[in-house]
Order: sequence, then C-alpha cells, then structure tokens
Amino acid sequence: MILQVEDLCTTFSSGDRRTTAVDGIGFSVAPGETVGIVGESGSGKSVTALSILRLTDHLPGASIERGHIWYQPREGERLDLTVLPEAELRRIRGREIGMIFQDPLSSLNPVFTCGSQLAEALQNHFGLTAKEARAQALELLHQVELPEPARMAASYPHQLSGGQKQRVLLALALA
Repeated sequence: MILQVEDLCTTFSSGDRRTTAVDGIGFSVAPGETVGIVGESGSGKSVTALSILRLTDHLPGASIERGHIWYQPREGERLDLTVLPEAELRRIRGREIGMIFQDPLSSLNPVFTCGSQLAEALQNHFGLTAKEARAQALELLHQVELPEPARMAASYPHQLSGGQKQRVLLALALA
C-alpha cells in the first residue's frame, strides 16, 4: 500500500461546541490504483482529503482526534502522517502527494498568472532556477493537454474556463 487510512476521526471545536466531521473512516490505496470517495454534501469527503495532508492543522478548531494515516513513499519506509513534523510534511506535500481541490476558482491565486504559480511550485519543491521552472511549467501544461501552453501560462485564472483551470490544477499536482 502506498497510502492507508485507519479509523480517522477529525473534529472541529468552537467554544464548548464540538462537531465530528469524519468518524472512523478507513481505506487504502495501492500503487497505480485510483480510489474515489463519494458521499452526500457535508459527509466529510473534503475534510478527509484535507486531513490526509494535515491541512486541517491550519483550520481554527480542527483536530485529528484519532486514527493513523500511513504513507509508504518507498519499499520498507512507512510514515504516519498524523504525527509527522510539519517540516517533513511540507517536503511531502505537493512533491510526493498532490491534491486537486474541487473549486478551481478559489484554488488558484487571481493576481498571478497560471504559469508563475506553476513555476513557483517547481522552484519551491525542486530548487529549479526561474528559467528551468518556466520551461518545466510549459511542459506540464502540455502534458495535461491544454492547448497553447505558452498562452495558458501567461493567462490569469479568470481568463480560463473552469475545465482549463482544473487542468492547471492537475499540472500543479504533477509538479
């Protein structure tokens, strides 16, 4: 297994009120396998995904109460993401595990071009020069089958269709 979630429970607290958003979910993902999480609106799908990368740590009142999120980046290495130090998580996020959020409009920064956002991710994760990162960003936009990658890279999010923004996010997840 590359990812195994066991008995995950994530809660949100505000004052003396506590809400359980995810309670006892478990699943595993093998290398090359695609897994979908389906459910009604408000059933905890997004909170589950945010919990896997511990992005809930940055939300007010959010807490992973119990469970384990096992990540196996290489044979013989197994990490519990629920207790991994933040510095190690930052190394994994985006570089080894990527996430495509369901709302592309709010996932891309409206004041930067799509290409500059991709290039920044590549520079941060792989230490590429600005020139190398721009070239790699164009290649990623080509890989996700966006027409005219150079034009897409120079575009701001509001200039793209919803589907094009989703492909930019896919390129970001691949970066």
